[in-house]
Amino acid sequence: MKRTSVNQHTLSSLVSLFHSHPPSHLVNSLMGPTATKPNLPWKVRFLASFLTFLSNASRRSNGTINRRLFSLVDRKATANPTPVHGVCSSDVTVSAARNLWFRLYTPSSTASLPLVVYFHGGGYSFFTADSIGFDSLCRLFSRSLNAVVVSVNYRLTPEHRYPAQRDDGLDVIKFIDQNVGVLPRSADVSKCFLAGDSAGGNLAHHVAVLVSEERLRTVNVIGLVSIQPFFGGEKRTRSEIEINRVPFISLDGCDWYWKAFLPHGSDRDHEAANVSGPNAVDIMGLGYPNTIVFMGGFDPLRDWQRMYYEWLKKSGKEAQLIDYPNAIHGFYYFPDIPETSLLLSQVKEFMSQQMCNVN
Repeated sequence: MKRTSVNQHTLSSLVSLFHSHPPSHLVNSLMGPTATKPNLPWKVRFLASFLTFLSNASRRSNGTINRRLFSLVDRKATANPTPVHGVCSSDVTVSAARNLWFRLYTPSSTASLPLVVYFHGGGYSFFTADSIGFDSLCRLFSRSLNAVVVSVNYRLTPEHRYPAQRDDGLDVIKFIDQNVGVLPRSADVSKCFLAGDSAGGNLAHHVAVLVSEERLRTVNVIGLVSIQPFFGGEKRTRSEIEINRVPFISLDGCDWYWKAFLPHGSDRDHEAANVSGPNAVDIMGLGYPNTIVFMGGFDPLRDWQRMYYEWLKKSGKEAQLIDYPNAIHGFYYFPDIPETSLLLSQVKEFMSQQMCNVN
């Protein structure tokens, strides 16, 4: 049986920090009875449960975050011009004043390659483009998809509320459009994809709407990859109520993230959260890109993700929906579980289809 890869330094840190709570105690307390748990390797279950515990502990009741506490597991990776697993990386500054930059991943291939602009997850509150987990994920995407990947380091909440993140995303697209030379020669910006997971999937949607209204000179967005996007609303869905005690996502946690993210005085039916709800932006007349949406059977947000897909279809947009029955929210963070390999192959197929339509 293939062993699941877990960063040993991170794992040893977790064990030393949480020595008073053995894995079985932690996993059972957060994931519920065995019958309701997804089938995951124990290392994945332990790490996911611990990250859930620590992110919950880092969120304060007054709406602030104990970033020093969360930094114990949010290790950073430096850019590496020397290829690692066939991919080299470098950092590009867009606005030093806003700490807006992106990490660029370039595979060794010299052929013409599509460009993927990626927005990381973390509830808009946690992680950065140089977090080890997302550095590894984007490197995996670059290698597996044979694409140049731009991972955007956008501003976080609660220090910066919406629309700061959306504006950061659009400004990165504009920067690339006006400074194509910062990318490797192999990057074909006429075949650009937006992509994101969780909160990053939400952000990718809002950036896609703005890009649809822009007149870009060189960048042509032809597809959107939405991986378990973080959407919500005032009304509780069936999946939010019935799928509980799972890693990363809880009703209380989601409510906290929305309160920290949305403009002051807004409720969860704000267009930034409930993108297909009563205040949704009308995209019927926009050139919104063809979209593939991924959701998981153990993700409390799955009903919102399905509604997003259905809204895209009703708006006259081309969309696909992929459901992994055994997947938890954030499954792609763990490279060796089966759903991650499926995700990579289906994203690659989607990208190939869209590029064929352009040719």
